[in-house]
Amino acid sequence: MLSLNAWLQIGCYMAMILCCAKPLGWYIAQIYQGQYPRYVRFLSGVESLIYRLCRIDPQQEMTWQQYAFAMLLLNGCGLIAVYAVQRLQYYLPGNPQHLLAPNIGLAFNTAISYVTNTNWQAYAGESTLSYGTQMGAMTSQNFLSAATGIAILLALIRGINGHKGQYLGNYWVDMVRSVLYILLPLACVLALALVSQGVIQNLKPNQTVNGLQNMTQQVIPMGPVASQVAIKQLGSNGGGFFNANSAHPFENPTPLSNFLEMLAILLIPAALTFTFGCMVADRRQGRALLMVMVIVFIPAVVGEIWFEQQGHPAYQSLGVSGGNLEGKETRFGVVNSALWTVATTATSNGSVNSMLDSYTPLGSLIPLWMMNLGETVFGGVGTGLYGMLLLVVITVFIGGLMIGRTPEYLGKKIAPFEMKMAALALLLMPVGVLLSTAAAALLPGPQQALGNPGAHGLTEMLYAMSSMMNNNGSALAGLQAGHPFYLIVGGFLMLIGRYGVAIPILALSGSLLAKQKLPAGIGTLATHTPLFMILLLAVMLLLGALAFLPVLALGPIVEHLMQWGMYGS
Repeated sequence: MLSLNAWLQIGCYMAMILCCAKPLGWYIAQIYQGQYPRYVRFLSGVESLIYRLCRIDPQQEMTWQQYAFAMLLLNGCGLIAVYAVQRLQYYLPGNPQHLLAPNIGLAFNTAISYVTNTNWQAYAGESTLSYGTQMGAMTSQNFLSAATGIAILLALIRGINGHKGQYLGNYWVDMVRSVLYILLPLACVLALALVSQGVIQNLKPNQTVNGLQNMTQQVIPMGPVASQVAIKQLGSNGGGFFNANSAHPFENPTPLSNFLEMLAILLIPAALTFTFGCMVADRRQGRALLMVMVIVFIPAVVGEIWFEQQGHPAYQSLGVSGGNLEGKETRFGVVNSALWTVATTATSNGSVNSMLDSYTPLGSLIPLWMMNLGETVFGGVGTGLYGMLLLVVITVFIGGLMIGRTPEYLGKKIAPFEMKMAALALLLMPVGVLLSTAAAALLPGPQQALGNPGAHGLTEMLYAMSSMMNNNGSALAGLQAGHPFYLIVGGFLMLIGRYGVAIPILALSGSLLAKQKLPAGIGTLATHTPLFMILLLAVMLLLGALAFLPVLALGPIVEHLMQWGMYGS
């Protein structure tokens, strides 16, 4: 079983998440309902100034089609801007190392990656991107992509809570409020806390120092790290300033910085469940969804720690204790590494404080499966909760069939159109992941990018496609992510995984908004009870298990059996 230390760390982490999420969720609800708390009212002047400068009428609301168009317009402009900044970075300021521009394929993949909140990195940040590119393109998109996810969630909540309406709100207003009142203040506080722990924040060029032995010299990378790390954790982005991400001591130097960064991963996704409860005027609904997430998350963490503490069977036969420490920072150990891994894949964060390719087969299975649940266990900022609400729609439909009534959720009848949109959004992910993995396994080019043959190689391909399609961004680093196949196909997977889900959700929101909100009756299926939570949990697990169990059996499961068959006693 797990040690007392492991249980205490899990307990402290979850307690802190739940304690912070509730007040933050209520605060977020107040912001979007226009009821600004006294301590942030001074920002309303800045908000009004932004509207005037950008010629935005905050009173003008949008239909779901207009909302979707505004979202695609901003993201399209962001995609072009990030691509252009990368290609021109040699000539732009903020490049003390005089780094050359990334090639076309890499710039294309990276631009899509940051605009879609994936932050898949097929490059080493400290040797590929300048400070100007990191700050002007990547960090800004970390804010905007996170705000986009929240905006789509808000549209869905308004659709559920509205009554015979047409307008979902104003996309531009939702974006401004998300950045100005939520993401930016939290990022500033976290960045200052990280600087206090030793995370670097400067614009100095790389420093060359003399080694103590053999008169060698070493280049020490510098840069504005803390500001980027703060929003990459809070916004479910995950793209690191350095190639080693948060395993690098300049991004994550101490146990306290590690805890703060882990806290930031789940903070906003957990808080948004309370926001949902407040905005639909039934806080039990938000608590029920949060409980389902926690019920899946904690066993996954326990299993991950257990598998990593067992280590490789070859070590056990040699009497080596301490678990699987390969690829892990000794200052964090197995428990903190495993806890981070589950948190970063339960959400669409994708940052790492250890190297996932060095995990045991079953230790790789859990983060892979968490992604293949559709990033609904907490999930990304905004994206996780609207993914969970899609599962709620499916569950309500099944429950309605079981009791012989027209399915409805919070007073809104679930008709064929809503089911089609929910099914489309949910089925895109497994279809995209499985088809792209099959193509990578069959074509000779992608196979050359594998660092390992056999079952582990299949796991690497499946993990990469799952990560990009689910907008996660983490990877098993034995795969050469810079191969043209993964750059191009992965770019399209990230686009489909983001906008192929967002547009059906906005269509679903518009359809629900136009419906009459009916009062609950005697035969209405209650959606806040333990019974409904069990049904929702079953739907979530069945969708993930049935779609991916065959390929998981060919990858990490068979690798585990082969290891224990060869080395186990």
